[in-house]
Amino acid sequence: FPDGIEDAVQQLLTRLDQSMSTYKPDSELNNLNRIAVGEELSVSADLWQVLQGAQHIYALTLGAFDPTVGPLVDLWGFGPQDTGDEVPSELEINALLPKVNFGQLRLAGDNKVTKLAAIDLDLSAIAKGYAAQQVATLLRTQGFSNFLVEVGGELQVAGHNRKGLPWRIAIEVPNLLHGGVEQVIAVTDSGVATSGDYRNYFERDGVRYSHTIDPRTGQPVTHNLASVTVLADTAGVADALATAFMVMGTEKTLELAAQRDIPVYLLVKTDEGFQASHSEAFKPYIKGAE
Repeated sequence: FPDGIEDAVQQLLTRLDQSMSTYKPDSELNNLNRIAVGEELSVSADLWQVLQGAQHIYALTLGAFDPTVGPLVDLWGFGPQDTGDEVPSELEINALLPKVNFGQLRLAGDNKVTKLAAIDLDLSAIAKGYAAQQVATLLRTQGFSNFLVEVGGELQVAGHNRKGLPWRIAIEVPNLLHGGVEQVIAVTDSGVATSGDYRNYFERDGVRYSHTIDPRTGQPVTHNLASVTVLADTAGVADALATAFMVMGTEKTLELAAQRDIPVYLLVKTDEGFQASHSEAFKPYIKGAE
């Protein structure tokens, strides 16, 4: 590696963490969460780009991707506080639904942001992917054209591996213990993200409640989609889409993927195990790995 590249990557990741962390009280995101309704705030270029990307996916998925869903996730006991696996009442859910609406964030020119309602943002379903694509951009400026960047499980790949072939990426079988490999794909110059929902749930009175909450209804999803892998130009878009598709379920995902030519690979839980399906646009990636 050329001198200083590792330090440069580390500095970039530190900067992004300081911008978008939900855990750091003084992060830029938490400053945004603290401003009053109607107050305007100038944000960094990074945060601005992520908010714009998030708004695009929010619109594309008709609200299935919504960075303001946090209060509902907490209410259902999938946040930092343990709620003893209690199922919240209709009343409690309905009281929070007005606080879940990413459409209430206004992005004006010059990186200026205004909250039109009392919403709190959590960008964890897009920020890791964005970090991977930013590291990739940094590597390109340093003259690298063949690399695989992974941040928190989200990937941005470019060029080829050491053998001069496209990067081979394994999609894991959803498994509570440790997954085997379900499918290998060949990828170059692309963002890749996988979202899964097979490890995080609770059961009450024989009903299994998923940790994937539909921001539009306030209820956990009831479909059997266990894992979705998405390819997009950038890892940030792939990351956000994977999250949205876990909310939307198999049919709606394949519908949107067909309309928009999005490569997706789905694993659906059945009584016999897992059944795979994929969009037409995903085919070449499987073929390439054969």
